[in-house]
Amino acid sequence: MKLLLEVNKIKLLSICFITLFVSCKEAVVNKTKQVEETSRVAYLPYYSDESFTPKWITPNSEEEKQFHKIKDFKLVDQLGDTITQKTFADKIYITDFFFTTCPGICLKMTGSMQKVQEEFKDDSDIFLLSHSVTPSIDSVAVLKAYAEKNNIIDSKWHLVTGDKTEIYNLARNQYFVENDLGVPKDINDFLHTENFLLIDKNKHIRGIYNGLNRASIAQLITDVKALKKEG
Repeated sequence: MKLLLEVNKIKLLSICFITLFVSCKEAVVNKTKQVEETSRVAYLPYYSDESFTPKWITPNSEEEKQFHKIKDFKLVDQLGDTITQKTFADKIYITDFFFTTCPGICLKMTGSMQKVQEEFKDDSDIFLLSHSVTPSIDSVAVLKAYAEKNNIIDSKWHLVTGDKTEIYNLARNQYFVENDLGVPKDINDFLHTENFLLIDKNKHIRGIYNGLNRASIAQLITDVKALKKEG
């Protein structure tokens, strides 16, 4: 009789444990669903100044429409074609700043951009845009030779030259690519940065990445794919 009571007691404890486990699991699942439904990290952040403080905005909202956008520009690429924001209408693009005679980091940055090109070479929604910071040296012919040397796909990746003031203004006042916060710069201060920027279809900055860091480039590729899902 005593043995039977002990067995029943063990069965009862087992049932209580299973019930408690199932209840806890359901609570965790429900909580996770709630977080997924309300979390805004489903979208990439937006950026509007040189501090690169992330702003969490719902895409296609009124706030998003009023947020900082890259202004229009007019430059020339390695084929001699005029490049403006219309070139990237309804496209996502990744941009950086370089110069063809750079003996150091620019070659590594080009290598990183080549990885991005390879990842999205068959995706017509993704473009690459590299600005020369020495436009007086980097003519169309020089850019074309550089493109050929580095296996750049002309229809995918635009290397651009043009007015130096316009390029430097874009870099510092539109893309905010330099890291020297609070340090005033003018046209005589050389522009050199390893930063890559991710720009969405509405011309908003959605990410900043170190063009010399493999992990950062891997994150860039991941973020491009996430940005595409926003529609």
